[in-house]
Parts: sequence; C-alpha cells; structure tokens
Amino acid sequence: MSKRNWPASFAHPRFWPAWMAIGAMRASAWLPWRLKLAIGRGLGMLAWWAVPRRRHIVDTNLRLSFPELGENERDRLVRETFKANGIGILETATGWCRDPKHLRHRVTYKGRHHMERAQAQGKGVLIVGIHFSTLDLGGALHSLYFPSDVVYRPHNNPLFDRFMTRARSRIFGEAIDRHDLRGVVRRIKAGHIVWYSPDQDFGRDVSVFAPLFGVEAATIRLTAKIARMTGAPVVPLMFHRNPDDRTYTIECRPPLEDFPSGDEVRDATLVNAFIEEAIRKHPEQYMWLHRRFKTRPEGEPGFY
Repeated sequence: MSKRNWPASFAHPRFWPAWMAIGAMRASAWLPWRLKLAIGRGLGMLAWWAVPRRRHIVDTNLRLSFPELGENERDRLVRETFKANGIGILETATGWCRDPKHLRHRVTYKGRHHMERAQAQGKGVLIVGIHFSTLDLGGALHSLYFPSDVVYRPHNNPLFDRFMTRARSRIFGEAIDRHDLRGVVRRIKAGHIVWYSPDQDFGRDVSVFAPLFGVEAATIRLTAKIARMTGAPVVPLMFHRNPDDRTYTIECRPPLEDFPSGDEVRDATLVNAFIEEAIRKHPEQYMWLHRRFKTRPEGEPGFY
C-alpha cells in the first residue's frame, strides 16, 4: 500500500498497531540482556511456527546454499535462523532507541586500519554491508568508530517509517533512500562513508547474474556503478554476534581490488564472493527470510 493511501493523522486507528510496535521496541531496548535473548528466541520460534511460507523460503534458501547438509542439519539451521532473526528484532530496538556507547565494551573491531586507509584517500568510502539480523545494531556500533551514512528502504507504513528514519538519522550522518542515487553519490563525493547492502534480489532490470553459493543469483549492478561515479574505494564489512551471544565482532576487509573493472558480471561475482564468505561464518544470522534466488535466468524455473 502506498503512503498516499494512509490516513493523514497518525492518531487514526489504522496506525495503532504501529504505535504499539514502536512502544514495544522502545521498552524492549532497556530490558536486561538475557531477557532480550530469551524474548528474541521466543519471537523467532513463534514466527517459525506461525508463518510456514517464510519457513519454506528459509528452507529453500538453505537447501540451495548448503546442499551438503542433511535434512536434520538443515531443519536445525532453519530453526536457528528464526531464533537469530528474532534476537535481531531486539538488537534493532536497542540500536534505534539507545545510545550505542553503552555497548562499546562488547565490540571487537578487526581490520580497522583498512577503513582508516580508505578514508585517508579523501574520496569517500562505499561500505559493502550485508543483511544480517544484527544489521541495525551493527551500524550503530560501527558509527562509534567511523561516522557513516546509510542507504535504506523506506517502510510502507508512514508512521513506522518516520520512527525508523529518525532513529537511523540519529545513528548515522544521513539516512538515504535507496532510490536516491544522486544523494549517495553526493555524500560520497563530499568525503563521507556510505553503508550500502547489495545482497538482495531487486529483479532482472537492475541486475546481472553472478554465482552465490554456486547458484546464479540476480545481483544488483549499482555497487560498481556508484564506485565508478565516485572513484571511492569499496570496503567490505561484516558484523556478527559472537557465539557467547553477548559480544560482537566488526570485521573490515581491504578495499576490493580492480573495482569496478568494467565487467559487470566479474564485479558482481567479486561482491558475492565476499557476501558468501561472511555468511558462511555465521549462516544462522543471515536474513534468509527473503527470496534471494527469486529471479531466474531466462527459461529456468523458479525455486519458491
């Protein structure tokens, strides 16, 4: 539903569910850590039970990406994925509603010198991020080390979109609509770091097919286009919740070499290789709930 079809006043009853969700997120951000984990896991398992369509999508993604797993192993990973993404809701609430400084002692930053060197070139920096369940908390914690802008997808509900955008604008220097290419280029050319996550399927028109876990995946061309338009180094960045469920690791990699190369498939393959490497470290933390392999090469049947 487009935003213009929503009521003009946020007091309208149609916005009450969004108000309740916002209130719940604000309250949950202040809960004790163990309680957050327990609630998050519970929400994840509730979704696993209540939304079989999403369970099917996660199972299909994992079957395609990890064909070596037996059925029992894959079922376990499906459940762990829902639990991790449930925890991610509480982590997002924490990142949006609290000052991230209170979690700085929980973060280890690896490869920080790569970002410093890229920033020192004076051309701005394009971060290649990934849609892990920890994404918004990761952005908040990364901002403690390197102030950054973020490219995001607006929410369909205008009240929740306002809440989300204000929260991200507090964390990041600027929250940029994903359709605002000029805004992204302008901020990078002004010397800013911009966080961009190119790991979703946006359809054939804006993508090329490149391998991801050995499967041809529609991969957006925009990463290379932004790099070409700005001349900025493209820095891969991953963020994970550690196995102790209490600490986090930010890992910055060296800028992609010979990028963009002028070969769109080669560039997309290079980006996907990093994304795959990051996912393999903690596959349960990835947002497998979206149909990553939805768009297929001409004549190939769909997976979902």
